Amino acid sequence: MTPDEAREMIRAALVSVAPDVVLDEVDPDADLREELDLDSIDFQAYTAELARRSGLAVTEDDQRRLTTLAAGVDLLTRARTHR
Repeated sequence: MTPDEAREMIRAALVSVAPDVVLDEVDPDADLREELDLDSIDFQAYTAELARRSGLAVTEDDQRRLTTLAAGVDLLTRARTHR
């Protein structure tokens, strides 16, 4: 998976939880929960949707890393490379 494909998958997963999300305005290293005003339930729904879309098992450790766009892109591109 390319970084652009990973960003698009993250965007789609976030939009399913927070329809007004505009990722172009989000700093890649900013905490998505703070930047997009996601509560814990929204964030859990986002990570579950990302797991569903990617076909990857998202562990608790992964959830802690998925707090930024950059970390999400890294996780998805590395996971797809090592499959």
